[in-house]
Order: sequence, then structure tokens, then C-alpha cells
Amino acid sequence: MDGTVLIADDDRTIRTVLTQALTRAGCRVHATSALTTLMRWVTEGKGDLVISDVVMPDGNGLEMLPRISELRPGLPVIVISAQNTIMTAIQAAEAEAYDYLPKPFDLPDLMKRAARALDQKRFAPSTRVDEEVTPEDDLPLVGRSPQMQELYRLVARVMNTDIPVLISGESGSGKSLIARAIHDFGDRRALPFVVADLQELDSSDGPSEILAGVRGGSLLFEEVGDLSTSAQARVVRMLDSLPNNAPRVMATSQTNLEQKLKDGEFRQDLFYRLGGVTISVPPLRERVEDIPLLTEHFLTRAERDGATLRSMSDSAMTLVRRYNWPGNVRQLENTVRRLALTGGVEEISLDEVEAVLDTQPISEPVIGSNEKDLLSASVHRHLRRYFDLHGGALPPAGLYQRILKEVEQPLIEIALDATAGNQARCADLLGINRNTLRKKITELDIRVTRRRKLM
Repeated sequence: MDGTVLIADDDRTIRTVLTQALTRAGCRVHATSALTTLMRWVTEGKGDLVISDVVMPDGNGLEMLPRISELRPGLPVIVISAQNTIMTAIQAAEAEAYDYLPKPFDLPDLMKRAARALDQKRFAPSTRVDEEVTPEDDLPLVGRSPQMQELYRLVARVMNTDIPVLISGESGSGKSLIARAIHDFGDRRALPFVVADLQELDSSDGPSEILAGVRGGSLLFEEVGDLSTSAQARVVRMLDSLPNNAPRVMATSQTNLEQKLKDGEFRQDLFYRLGGVTISVPPLRERVEDIPLLTEHFLTRAERDGATLRSMSDSAMTLVRRYNWPGNVRQLENTVRRLALTGGVEEISLDEVEAVLDTQPISEPVIGSNEKDLLSASVHRHLRRYFDLHGGALPPAGLYQRILKEVEQPLIEIALDATAGNQARCADLLGINRNTLRKKITELDIRVTRRRKLM
């Protein structure tokens, strides 16, 4: 790489790591913990690339982007942020950031993006979002998992295009929320957002009445896999007769439309008219790391609605994370709301969560999507997803030891939970020497306490 990189981050460790990595790659680097210093450098004409955090002691990095664009048109800015919500990704895209990466970021991935930015030295233009959009707190599309971060970036890329969007995912995963976010944060937000009524589609005048109501806004077909054959035909004719001020077309489906297409249950012409871009929403069981963040979000929302502000005990959160959540985010939200409204003390206990989950649908453990799913198959899916996230490039070197460590730590933690913290029993369960177990606990910085048996 060749060029001068300006780094703004209040974390000394991040500044040091980025400075060393970029310098070794051949770049000149200026690093600061203040946005005022960064803006002075930009004003002086320094830098071919900016890498900036969002929340800084003297301001917000996203709010500086319009000024940077005004002062230095074409200067690429890569935004890095620990505020990993859909709003951050969308705001970064709408503020004309060259790229956005959530913290903690993968250093080799950031280096590749920086190299591309230095080569291109230009922005991909987009339309800005005003301040009248739906507040972030009303969108439970939050998460730090790689799956959700990729989803946020895809939403930001398609938001202001006219291409049809098909949103797939299990019931309760948030498909309709994503469609609403695309409309509310896009350039059609001042126009109507209309959800097509399936009964209207079955009537002869229904499609024309729907188009009259949506005008040039956004039109959403929910669960298109449930449309009757006659309704599918009417939708095709409707889409073929769209006026000049055609609405943005979106659709959701919890069924496998490709399989229905093969089985002759879904029209091919409708499939291709709806599937310009497909956004797949991951089920909650595949992004377990997001469950604590979502739980806190729903507890805070319940408190705003009049409930007592409560928090999860460690043992309660462990059980919440282990549950499979067949109803996905919607089921988690309803469960958390119930816990917020029915409890009298501040901390939610394990017994409370067990009592509520006992009334929920019977669910398999988080690992595996059904009872026939082997652990190896589940691990294979996650590893394949990890490779896919790197696009055509290979993951960073040292993958074998890194994967072993990531499997080893939760295995020991779960085994300690199952044996109530008894290290002798845990070592016997794992089939390893007790001294080896102690060494692993120290190396992996595993907290060991005597705890109630959860399994």
C-alpha cells in the first residue's frame, strides 16, 4: 500500500495496532485521539485515507463526514465503531463513508479495505437521511454478530436503489422490520408504506386499489409463499403494469421459495420479479452472542412502557442463551416483556426464567437445527460461514489453533456448569488430567465458581 492514513480513535491500543500494521504495509500514518486534530489535518490537505471511530471525547465521527466531504471531495473515510446497530451502519453509508466496520474488527479485513480505498480514492455517492426517521430504539435490529453486521451493510447498500428486495427468514426473525427500515431510512420515506392485503389480492379490483394507495412509496408483500395460484398471477400482472412512479417492491417469505418453485407451487415469473436482491435474516439460535444485547434492549423498552427496570442474573442469562428460541426475536421479546411486568425485584432469577420457558414450545438445544442434526454438521455450517465472510480471500493465518481455542473454552465452561464448578468431576467428565484442566482454566481466563447445576 502507498499513501498517508489519518487515524482518529480514543483507544490507544487500536491506534498503536493500526499504526504498526499500516506502517509495515508501506503507509505513512498520523494518529490522534481527538477529532479536532483530525479535522485540522484534513483542512491542511494531509491524508489519502481516514480511519475514524464514531464516539470520540470531543465529538461524533459520523457528524464530521459531511465537513470532510466538503473540504476534501473524494477523500475516503472508513468508519469503525463499537455501536454495532443498524442505525450506525446506515448512518455511515448515508454520511458517504467509504466503508463501515464494527468493533472488534478483523485486522486483515480492515487492511484489505484500506488498500482498496487508497487505490480508488473516491466515494460511492448516496442520498442522505434526515432526522425524521424512526428512532433507533424502535428497531430491535441490533447485534454484534458477524451475520447481523453483514445484514446491516447489505441494507445500507440497497436502501436507495429501485431493485426489488426479497427478505427471507424464519417466523419472528424480523423480516418485516427490515422492510420497514429500508423504507423509513431510504429516499422514499416521505411516501406511503403499504402492506398488500392477501384478501385484496384475491379480488379482481384489489391490485389496482393497492397501487392507488401506495403511489411511489414502498409496497410489501408479506409471506409470498402463502399466495394462492390465482393471487400469484394477479401480482405478476400488477408488477407488469406498474406506472412511471412505480413503488419500491419488497417481499418476505419464511418458506423456501426455490423449493416451492421446483415443486411447481410458485410461479417462476413472480420469483424473478421479486428476487432482485435477497436478504437472509439469521435465526436467533445462529447469533447467540446477540441475545444479551437484545434482552437488555427489550428490558429497557419495557421500562419505558411503565414496567420496573429489571436485569438478568448471570444464571438466568445463561439459560436464556441456551434456549433455542424457535419463535426467534419475537418470542424473546414477548418472554422478556413478561419477565419485566411480572417480577417484583430488580434482578430476574433463574427460577423465573425456567418458569416462563416451561410454558414455551418444546425446543431442542441451540446446537443443531433439529434432532437429527449432528454436532459436526453444525460446526461445518459455522466454519463455512466464517470462510464465506472473507469473500474470495482466505481467513488470517493460525486458523487451526484459533478454532480449537474457540471450541475449547465454551466446552470447559459448559462442563464446569454441568458439574457445578467441581473441577475433579469436570476433569473426569472431559477425560483429561485435573492439572491439565487447571492449566486450561488459567490459560483461557475462565472464571470458576460453585454454581447451581443447570443441566
